[in-house]
Amino acid sequence: MKELFLLRGVPGAGKSTLAKSLGGIHIESDMFFMDGDEYKFDPSKLKDAHAWCQSAVNVWMKNSIPKIVVSNTFTQEWEIQPYFDLVEKYDYRVYSLIVENRHGNKDVHNVPEEKLVQMKQRFEIKL
Repeated sequence: MKELFLLRGVPGAGKSTLAKSLGGIHIESDMFFMDGDEYKFDPSKLKDAHAWCQSAVNVWMKNSIPKIVVSNTFTQEWEIQPYFDLVEKYDYRVYSLIVENRHGNKDVHNVPEEKLVQMKQRFEIKL
């Protein structure tokens, strides 16, 4: 069975940590901003980062990789929809998991507190 895990949550929630524990191939848009071991975030390239992430998942699904894990904030439905489209195209089972920060962890990318509040306020949940 081919599976896609979509991990959603605000920065610092533990998405990357959970992704690593699930196994399979793991990707997140933040990887686009890595320069060696250094994270160099550029907000003007955020759209490119998400396109890069979606493109990689498309290639992996096309090659029938059995388990793919994507960990992004996915605060709104339109952000996650391209992955649901890929699931339909390549016949994957999808799991959408919301990761909550119940352990008081801080995000490793130093997202400003006001930005975290904005992300929390716009977080959409489809039941």
